[in-house]
Amino acid sequence: MSWSAQKYLAFEDERTRPVRDLVSAIPTTEVHLAMDVGCGPGNSTEVLARRFPGATIRGLDSSADMIAAARARLPQLRFDIAEIETWDEPGPFDVILANAVLHWLPDHGTLFPGLVAKLTKAGSLAVQMPDNLDEPAARLMREVAQQGPWADKLADAAAERTVIASPRCYYALLKPHCARVDVWRTTYHHPLAGADGIVEWFKGSGLRPFLARLAEAERAAYLDRYRSEVARAYPAMPDGSVLLPFPRLFIVATR
Repeated sequence: MSWSAQKYLAFEDERTRPVRDLVSAIPTTEVHLAMDVGCGPGNSTEVLARRFPGATIRGLDSSADMIAAARARLPQLRFDIAEIETWDEPGPFDVILANAVLHWLPDHGTLFPGLVAKLTKAGSLAVQMPDNLDEPAARLMREVAQQGPWADKLADAAAERTVIASPRCYYALLKPHCARVDVWRTTYHHPLAGADGIVEWFKGSGLRPFLARLAEAERAAYLDRYRSEVARAYPAMPDGSVLLPFPRLFIVATR
């Protein structure tokens, strides 16, 4: 199951708020060239362009669907289809933004310093990653995968997402390469339309590796069971909505 710009943007306001917070914390002031890696449908690129209106802003993503949406949204900007792991442009870039993407990639010990090496002096790498693997919604994806008739098919689905390290580890990794490293964690509480809202939210992100491995009938059965478990874990409030706590880790590393 490939990335779907339409599903991802179903919660555009909620998904864009963290990148607004991230981009506002970038200390680099002289920005001529900025790259949004894993730009998705362009909502994060748009935030970057508004923060640095005089800069050349570009984006890349491995998903053709996401790039098509980004090009339609921001036709004045350049977007390329590329894998971050094999992206070989040396730069230098004044800002590299990586919003909600690097947790899908392995080997952060090599990846993060490699991105910093593409920066100008005083340039910034700005990263935001979901840090929610211990939250009920994410834990239940794995538990339902293990307990159903699809267990063999889904045995390695959770491994598609990297378990991110602690703030201390990222600070220690980046500080030898940077003049300043700013690390923080924020938990957002998103009001959603009951258990169905939570399921729809994660169809655009965390559920993808699980659903991609299942046939259509299995997918429906998996989602039914997951929805039931989610309803128990997130009781509805009097108006029928639920609050989805969503922790995210932020890093701004300035060379």
